[in-house]
Amino acid sequence: MSQDFRIERDALGEVRVPRDAYYGAETARAVENFRITGRRPRPEIVRALAWVKIAAARANASIGALEPDLAGAIERAGEEVARGELADEFLVDPYQAGAGTPTHMNVNEVLASRAEELLGVDPALRGHHTRVHPNDHVNMGQSSNDVFPTAVRLAVHAVASGVLGSLDDLIRALAAKGEEFAGIVKSGRTHLQDAVPITLGKEFHAYAEMLRRARNRLEQTATDRVARIPLGGTANGTGFGAAPGYREAVLPLLAEVSGVPVFGADDLVEAVRSHGDLGEFAGAMKSVSVALAQICNDLRMMAMGPRTGLAEIHLPEVLPGSSIMPGKVNPSIVEMVNMVCMRVAGAEHTVASAVEAGQLDMTVMTPLIADELLEAEHLLDRACATLAERCVAGITADEERCRDYAWASMGLATALRPLVGYERSADIAIRAFREGRTVRQVAEDEGVASPAELDEALDPARYV
Repeated sequence: MSQDFRIERDALGEVRVPRDAYYGAETARAVENFRITGRRPRPEIVRALAWVKIAAARANASIGALEPDLAGAIERAGEEVARGELADEFLVDPYQAGAGTPTHMNVNEVLASRAEELLGVDPALRGHHTRVHPNDHVNMGQSSNDVFPTAVRLAVHAVASGVLGSLDDLIRALAAKGEEFAGIVKSGRTHLQDAVPITLGKEFHAYAEMLRRARNRLEQTATDRVARIPLGGTANGTGFGAAPGYREAVLPLLAEVSGVPVFGADDLVEAVRSHGDLGEFAGAMKSVSVALAQICNDLRMMAMGPRTGLAEIHLPEVLPGSSIMPGKVNPSIVEMVNMVCMRVAGAEHTVASAVEAGQLDMTVMTPLIADELLEAEHLLDRACATLAERCVAGITADEERCRDYAWASMGLATALRPLVGYERSADIAIRAFREGRTVRQVAEDEGVASPAELDEALDPARYV
């Protein structure tokens, strides 16, 4: 037996664990069994689990269920982990056994070992748990059934603040462009065909409002749904194994430790068996991605060219766009954001499938839900920040081109309706298109009104 390892025993037998590791047998087994992505647990999940353990230790001590010195050591170890210390001790792949038990036990084992160290236990005895046990003490009154979903909700809610902040910055950037472009008249387009005039400013204000509404739905879902936690439900939501008064004590402590305005679920059995709230949050993120993708599609279309497309706006040039065509510059930032939106939309489907896969008294696909939601949040956060900083802030308009399109638009025939009616207006529009002329020119040829009346009636700026 190599001196680099120690032997631990669990219900399945002996396990070889690196001698200096803070983690123990269950983590070692999980590392061997789940070699899937090559990734470790997301730091947000580890931090959230540490928050739960800190609050639980304080709560159990306050009701007399846990010795104060053990609770204090667990709390101090939890605070270290929450700050990002001992990060190398958390090894379990995000794709693992259902319910998140391997990652949960990884945290329990590390905190137990570190708590013992803080209590003065000889590091040579690491893994023996003579003072602090991962299950009996760190996990007192808890189960993976309620702890891991609680940690997921804490992590998702905490990360959501960054997403909301980036969305706010992007909304402000779009609204600022709305003000900057307020006087630029352009052709409207419906069904990708000419429509009545509009201003570029109104379009950008609309983009800001689209995102604002989606952003508010996301925030409301985080506050009203994600912050509803099942902690105290233990196994199956029954509360079995938790000391009297534990749940009432732990909820305010968790809010204090995490800074997340959590509140307890009214029905713990429902909260443990169903992750519909997290599915709803995935749906709210998809709503953001849908609005964002639509905006980016428009930006790409309005900027296409620069010589043979609409070219009504110019996007900042951030990098060369072709390995073979010299001088080509692509709308790279908005293309990237479109890809992110596709990924976020896919996450919503995955989360919905994972929620649906819940069976009987719990949903076991929680690790997948956690990984998808946190990845989608991270991508949305960075994509929105990059779009605001690297693209929207530097958009410029080709005012002359916008004005020319507005005067050339077939949609101006709508302005003739009060003068000659719908049918005659349609005839003029069709003739103008077929002859390659403007509506104004054909209307003057047909003598439907005086030049002065046509100038007034057909001025695109009049309608915006």
